[in-house]
Amino acid sequence: MFIKELIVHATPRGEYMKYTRFEKARIIGARSLQVSLGAPVLIDIPESMIDPVEIAMREYDMDMIPITVKRDT
Repeated sequence: MFIKELIVHATPRGEYMKYTRFEKARIIGARSLQVSLGAPVLIDIPESMIDPVEIAMREYDMDMIPITVKRDT
């Protein structure tokens, strides 16, 4: 049986949004593309960190990515 991994993040209204591993990958991928194209980084990072995927993953872990998932209800 296949079990989906769910990631829980708080939304600005205090509700909780559960992301699947596929949604998490899509969010990190979209944000890393933005960073690689010159978007400002939203967290403090060491100067030695230059990988956009690593930066996006750190932003995701700190719940700083301004991307949400819209689902059909």
